[in-house]
Amino acid sequence: MFEEAETGQEAVMPEKMIQDPDWWRGAVIYQIYPRSFNDTNGDGIGDLNGVTEQMDYIASLGVDAIWLSPFFTSPMDDFGYDISDYEDVDPMFGTLADFDRMTAEAHKRGLKVMIDLVISHTSDQHPWFKESQSSKDNAKADWFVWADAKPDGTPPTNWLSIFGGSAWEWDSRRRQFYMHNFLASQPDLNFHNEDVQDAVLKAAEFWLDRGVDGFRLDTVNFYFHDAKLRDNPPLSFSELPSTVDPSNPYGFQNHLYDKTQPENLVFLEKLRKLLDRYPGTTSVGEIGADGQAVELTASYTEADKRIHMAYSFDLLTPQHSAGYIRRIVEDMNAGIGSGWASWALSNHDVKRVGSRWGEDLDLKKFAPLGTALCATLRGTPCVYQGEELGLTQAEVPFEKLQDPYGIRFWPEYKGRDGCRTPMPWIKDNAHAGFSDAEPWLPVAPEHREQAVAEQEKDATSALNRNRAFYAWRQDHAPLKKGDMTFLESPGETIVFTRHHGDETVLCAFNLGQAPETITLSGLSLENLNCPGFSGTIDGDTIILNGLDATFAKVIA
Repeated sequence: MFEEAETGQEAVMPEKMIQDPDWWRGAVIYQIYPRSFNDTNGDGIGDLNGVTEQMDYIASLGVDAIWLSPFFTSPMDDFGYDISDYEDVDPMFGTLADFDRMTAEAHKRGLKVMIDLVISHTSDQHPWFKESQSSKDNAKADWFVWADAKPDGTPPTNWLSIFGGSAWEWDSRRRQFYMHNFLASQPDLNFHNEDVQDAVLKAAEFWLDRGVDGFRLDTVNFYFHDAKLRDNPPLSFSELPSTVDPSNPYGFQNHLYDKTQPENLVFLEKLRKLLDRYPGTTSVGEIGADGQAVELTASYTEADKRIHMAYSFDLLTPQHSAGYIRRIVEDMNAGIGSGWASWALSNHDVKRVGSRWGEDLDLKKFAPLGTALCATLRGTPCVYQGEELGLTQAEVPFEKLQDPYGIRFWPEYKGRDGCRTPMPWIKDNAHAGFSDAEPWLPVAPEHREQAVAEQEKDATSALNRNRAFYAWRQDHAPLKKGDMTFLESPGETIVFTRHHGDETVLCAFNLGQAPETITLSGLSLENLNCPGFSGTIDGDTIILNGLDATFAKVIA
């Protein structure tokens, strides 16, 4: 069993990290996909030293923390989300010394460092799996989800893989099937075995001891499966949640038994006890909710008991009307109880918001508007690299695709490569300043005009407007930790207040392109003059141009 340190003493952490144990509540987290951020060794793949090299840029954004997608030892079938060693850095990204240097440089600038903890599955190259598959009676025989075939040779259940096909793969050595929610080379760990729980907690402890400030928990509701191996019931097309792509048969099932099991809550309490030994650390879980986002976020983030915060995919879909956004956020606020949500409009798994929501819009206006909206919702905002530049989804031709998910479901689903193309640093450079070599994915030609060096020159660029907004936000505590109340407003506008202590801030957004006038009877407002936004206030009336916003202090 995993236990606290024998001394019973809390781990010693740097003084800066324990000044505000709730720093994560309302903090801005900047997600870095290391493969595509900055390459310093000339192999066409970004690395940890590339992150260190750009740490001043990251700090200049006004964010509070960075989250790094996986950099662990891996065969890279799923680009690092298939881990073969939890306690080392893959040579393509550098070394443990490089990681320590990067962490130190981040901390010098007041930035927290969060890393991906991918523990629902490993790579099939992990020593744990190699031992497990060697026989039915070895020490790790029960560390993964093994089951016999049905009498007719078919898989044990009807469970499906998100990446296509059955969630079961036949192993000729053990003469059994093993379970995989994703690629066949990503076997699922058996969390019903407490030795497995202890092992992954030990891996987490390894990185906490190196000074990380927390974890992003990949597929946090996938840890446990139904021990009785019951089939999932079908889900009719009329019941398909908005987050499910109907081109993938995974969405045809009601996933009652292959994930989101009640035992998960007990494990998350063990994980929280570990984190609590390291003051000031935090956790954010990725929930694949299938329409249960509110219920799962509430239970998984119950205050002081389980993980600190969680996000689902409800704002990572094509739907983006003002009414839809309000309903999603309002439902979360009403049902989350003592928990805390995290919000994102883009990440490494979905089409960039500039293309999903901003198609045919002026991205120079839309990108800062989206940033401001996400960062003023009640919760913790997460911004994906390049979002601060207003990058759109890149078109990657089939012959250059790397993502096995996209290759499998092409052309209806083109995969995740389009949001993972290299970060553009310099316009007039062979590979946009990302690398001296041919990058692992091509640079999108249209991204060159949006390169960091180009936007640095323009005070009205998306980059500089985003910087100015985050800097302004730091001075308004209600936008980080306050309660939230929606107000009625017309058309494609969203209006709400955030209240904390003795301060109330009103936020008004116009997601449409036509001007809107909003009358808020009985409110006395004082314009807070947020940089980059030009909405005006006349008494209790707000006038917003298209793709504009305003922020006001509510006078008691």
